[in-house]
Amino acid sequence: MPREGHIPMESADLYYREIGRGQPMIVVHGGPDFDHQYLLPDMDRLSDSYRLIYYDQRGRGASARRVKPEDVTMESELKDLEGVRKHFQLDSVAVLGHSFGAVLAMEYAIRHQDRVSSLILMNPAPASHADYVLLREERSRRWASDVEQLRAMSSTTGYQEGDPDAVAAYYRVHFMAALYRPEDLERVVETLRASFTREGILKARKIEARLVAETWLRDDYDLLPQLGGLEIPTLVISGDHEFIPEACVEHIAGAIPKARSIRLKECGHFSYLECPERVRKVLDEFFRGGSSLKEKAGDGAEDCGARYCEAL
Repeated sequence: MPREGHIPMESADLYYREIGRGQPMIVVHGGPDFDHQYLLPDMDRLSDSYRLIYYDQRGRGASARRVKPEDVTMESELKDLEGVRKHFQLDSVAVLGHSFGAVLAMEYAIRHQDRVSSLILMNPAPASHADYVLLREERSRRWASDVEQLRAMSSTTGYQEGDPDAVAAYYRVHFMAALYRPEDLERVVETLRASFTREGILKARKIEARLVAETWLRDDYDLLPQLGGLEIPTLVISGDHEFIPEACVEHIAGAIPKARSIRLKECGHFSYLECPERVRKVLDEFFRGGSSLKEKAGDGAEDCGARYCEAL
């Protein structure tokens, strides 16, 4: 059964959910306007072998109380992640970040290398301003009709006022290009919609704008040179049906000296949900220190060694 509670921090009470036993792993959700609920129940499949520690980031989900959007910064995000580690009295811990959560995980590892035993970057978002621009350009080029539809939807009263149904409809279009199977798209939207409230959406949206302004929108934002100083065993997982450009993941995997990169076939941006068994095999072999991730993952993966895969 999950163990739940709150971690008191300055101007916030961070909600956590702990489940499982074995290798401890702090799970950093993406968004950055979401909470950890979208990872459930699929990520919980790992709890029979891993001790998963989820938390809602400051101002989102069950960590929203007492938080003002203007007080949320990248610095507060990293202090909160450190607070989670300290609360569970973990000298060094594996950190798994999904999507934008991978950006937070990389930032944390750069600052606290001695406190991260392993780094898992699952479907990582861009690590630099240049790669964020690449993402936007490729999306506009490959999925122009989706971009136009999203622009129209974002101007509606329902979306601007945070109506949960309008926002869920927006994300249905937003993630249409990010998953291999249509039925998985509906599952993702359902998990997001389940925790939507009008107040929560509006607060999280303001927080997202602040965090994006501090990172991707800054011309000088670039984690790649700093990633070269990491001596942490790192696993990079992505899918061949991502809406994140391959080059963005290639740059991350190529920058980290001890990175192993796996690209899963017929899998998109939510690999833990779309390809759970292959994700488990890859993780198990990574923590065992095995040398043939591709063999253990099966035919639905390509092991790229220290570099990112070419197209399958």
